[in-house]
Amino acid sequence: MRDTLISAAVATAEPVTPPAPALAATPGAGASRANYVYAQLRDDIFELRLLPGDRLTEGGIAERFNVSRTPAREALQRLQGDGLMQGYVRGGWEVVPIDFKRFDDLYEMRELIETFAIRRLCQRDGSLTAGLSGLLDQLDAIWQAPAGERLTDGREVAALDEAFHLALVSATDNDELAAALQRVTDRIRVVRRLDLVYGNCIDETYQEHAAILAAIRAGDTEAALACITQHIHGSQAEVRKLTVHRLHSVRTKADRAAVTGAPPKGRGTI
Repeated sequence: MRDTLISAAVATAEPVTPPAPALAATPGAGASRANYVYAQLRDDIFELRLLPGDRLTEGGIAERFNVSRTPAREALQRLQGDGLMQGYVRGGWEVVPIDFKRFDDLYEMRELIETFAIRRLCQRDGSLTAGLSGLLDQLDAIWQAPAGERLTDGREVAALDEAFHLALVSATDNDELAAALQRVTDRIRVVRRLDLVYGNCIDETYQEHAAILAAIRAGDTEAALACITQHIHGSQAEVRKLTVHRLHSVRTKADRAAVTGAPPKGRGTI
């Protein structure tokens, strides 16, 4: 189940591509070139190689990936549709800056979606359905793991974290609700994953997810809502602490670790 959830999260939300060199090999023709550039730039944003406020040009992107301006422009327009990039003038583009009002709005929407879903899962007639029981068993196998058996790779935990929340909302059998959460998830991924990849909250995530699952299994609506609300508010509080300086520090730290093998510092030290 762990591998299934990771694959689902990656397939629907986060293309995984190697870092692009200054001049990438030419990809296939037509739409595949735009897809290639899109996936590379999206990964650059999620991996903080491109930071909020960084500016790009269509010409520069075309040169970097050895493509014409048309696929470069199509890729940038797709990123704009994702809420990750914005155009300004004469072929200029900018990674969407940190906008705390926007992130507050997105977290509020996330809370509305997830608390509604949790309430639906808890307020059931009789015992657990076979489908919900099976889902909880599979999620428990991941999030109830003893401390010594927990994953430590932040990127893998981040993918599982997204899959956890999407799985619970999808369990309501409301496709529109799940699609709405996916859209919110896509837009907060850059800031949401900072703690999991570069911070020190993996154990906390395991504990909070385990508590949410236990409350749902028990049908304890009040406890489940309290757990999910605390979980979301904790993530939102970390977003509010973000600054451009911190983002630059994260990228510098990641580059240093990649070059020297030095481990990143924990939360609160950058």
